[in-house]
Amino acid sequence: MTDPDNLILVYLRRMDTRIERLAEDMREVKLRMTSLEVSLANFASTEASHYGIVSERLDRMEARLDRVEQRLELQSA
Repeated sequence: MTDPDNLILVYLRRMDTRIERLAEDMREVKLRMTSLEVSLANFASTEASHYGIVSERLDRMEARLDRVEQRLELQSA
């Protein structure tokens, strides 16, 4: 019959190996999550700058349209 102490050591070593694999997987998941967070932050920043540009252009177009309406006397003011 197998010595109980040796059997316990065998199981502990297996558990240790599995825990090491889990720890490595977790490190990889954390790295990938960080990469995703950085990408999302860059995307949000780019979208915010695009929104600012579009908003500015719309404001200028609205001002130009107001001037055209005034010249053509289309405004009811």
